[in-house]
Amino acid sequence: MSKDNFDNNPEEKEETSSVENQEETTNESEGNELSELEKKEIEYKELHDKYIRLFSEFDNFRKRTAKEKLDLMATAGSDIIKEMLPILDVFERAMATNEEAQDIEAVKEGFTLIHNKLIHNLTSKGVKPMDSLYEVFDVNKHEALTQIPAPSDDLKGKVVDVIEKGYLLNDKVIRFAKVVVGN
Repeated sequence: MSKDNFDNNPEEKEETSSVENQEETTNESEGNELSELEKKEIEYKELHDKYIRLFSEFDNFRKRTAKEKLDLMATAGSDIIKEMLPILDVFERAMATNEEAQDIEAVKEGFTLIHNKLIHNLTSKGVKPMDSLYEVFDVNKHEALTQIPAPSDDLKGKVVDVIEKGYLLNDKVIRFAKVVVGN
């Protein structure tokens, strides 16, 4: 067959063009599949990048919060200590004065003033002493050191002596009262 016959033969042209069309369709579908795969890879990379950034931000937040917490704990008592220092100064002046004092009543009055100043300072911060004497023994507020026979029937199961006072901070026990309970 000559080249002219090939060009002029319509059946052969159709076969050739249908084969070319199939190849183009196959290439297009492979191109679509490839582009879908590429799209998924791009989407994966974007999501992975967002995940890495979010994880890094969270890790930085966690570290910063831990550092702030340590700093806060280190300086938490500084306000209270600053308010206690004037009381310490008064106490030191009283001790110096007591070395030369002849009047015992003046010494007692000085200690009472210091005690009152300290109690006032603690009360302003929300600290209150517990009144435990003759109250019903409560394990949430008291620590029983011992039990003794109750002096009277109405004191059974109640606190008959306070060895060490208990204290509340904003109505929460910060030190249990050490008590003797009537049995």
